[in-house]
Amino acid sequence: MINELLGIQYNIEKARLDGKVQNIASYINETTLKAIHKKMDGNKAKGIDKVAKEDYSVNLEANVENLVKRMKSGSYKSEPIRRVYIPKDGSNKMRPLGISCYEDKLVENIIAQILTMIYEPKFFNESFGFRPNRSCHQAVKEIIENVQHHKVSYIVEADIKGFFDNVDHDWLIKFLEHDIADKKFIEIIKKFLKAGIMEDGKYLESDKGTPQGNGASPILANVYLHYVLDYWFEVKIKRQCKGEAYLIRYCDDFVCCFQNKWEAEGFYHKLIVRFKEFGLELALEKTKILEFGRFARQNRAKQGLSKPETFDFLGFTFYCSLNRDKRFFRCKVKTSKKKFRSKVKTMKEWVKNNRIMPLGELFKKINQKLRGHYQYYGVTDNTRGVKSYQSVVKWLLFKWLNKRSQRRSYTIDTFYNGLLKTFPLLEPQIKVSLFY
Repeated sequence: MINELLGIQYNIEKARLDGKVQNIASYINETTLKAIHKKMDGNKAKGIDKVAKEDYSVNLEANVENLVKRMKSGSYKSEPIRRVYIPKDGSNKMRPLGISCYEDKLVENIIAQILTMIYEPKFFNESFGFRPNRSCHQAVKEIIENVQHHKVSYIVEADIKGFFDNVDHDWLIKFLEHDIADKKFIEIIKKFLKAGIMEDGKYLESDKGTPQGNGASPILANVYLHYVLDYWFEVKIKRQCKGEAYLIRYCDDFVCCFQNKWEAEGFYHKLIVRFKEFGLELALEKTKILEFGRFARQNRAKQGLSKPETFDFLGFTFYCSLNRDKRFFRCKVKTSKKKFRSKVKTMKEWVKNNRIMPLGELFKKINQKLRGHYQYYGVTDNTRGVKSYQSVVKWLLFKWLNKRSQRRSYTIDTFYNGLLKTFPLLEPQIKVSLFY
């Protein structure tokens, strides 16, 4: 596998001199596919073929050999994706998720690896989602850095309506062909884009979109928005601005920072037109321009307005504040109300459905969930947020453990000074510093 990756890397380096990357379909072979198979999670949901990793392993050599043979001859065809719906965080709506057949998952994942190697050198620093060694916390840090240390006074908070369902296939292929000359490789991508969807036993054609759940979907989304948004912002919008301008994007979520109000407003109107050209649409009810930054509090006070508005990004609410001695401006974050309610609702359902579990096991599972919550939301300035979450979890446990039987099991005293002493909950912790 290492030799195969080195070969791809050589092709990419050569392409920097000659133009487009060539001869990369050949790297989808027995060696790379078996390496991907080895790393696959055996507990993942099955596609319409109902084949799991364990099933495919029975005749692995023959299965992989047959798959490569079909890919070389051009007879390989992606099977339709099984569509399921899962609850959407902070909403009563359901989010569509695409589950590919096992063999297609192998192909999607190796394609994702190859595309990542090709596009990582091309992507801008402002893009953080689904990229190696990058995280949500880094995107949050970048916004704080821009607001605190640069001339930022206005924020454009934007939301793309149904991005993954509306990616234009023709434009996506044009973007890929701009950098990749291997027609066979491009043809494989076309096949799984056009594979279609199976929902409730009915076949639906897929003439646009990249289903969430597809192994290559995140990198394809990044390629699409690299050309539609990032590149356009860097080479056109920023150069036309007289003041400072910054873009921070995490997959299809993004925030733009501007020094001048009129340039923020101009960008907003241009963005609507730009997205329309590429088959995308802004969710106007979730997109707004707000005064935010070092001078926002002073400017709004002079105009007799209330304190600066806040905005949400990646589960956090950003707000204007001061440091401890009230001398310097600080851009701070806290858990967004929407995400907090969503996390509480999820925890409530889990405790309610698992309250009959043995107490030792129950508290072990709860602490695992708390640890995950602290690892994400335990950031600088959000101590109150993670403490509030732990307090709510305690109350939920008190409520539902008292409904394990017809008789009340615990009083306030026996719960807090008895049970929680025997099975202590993990204490809130700040895990991530948002200072550079």
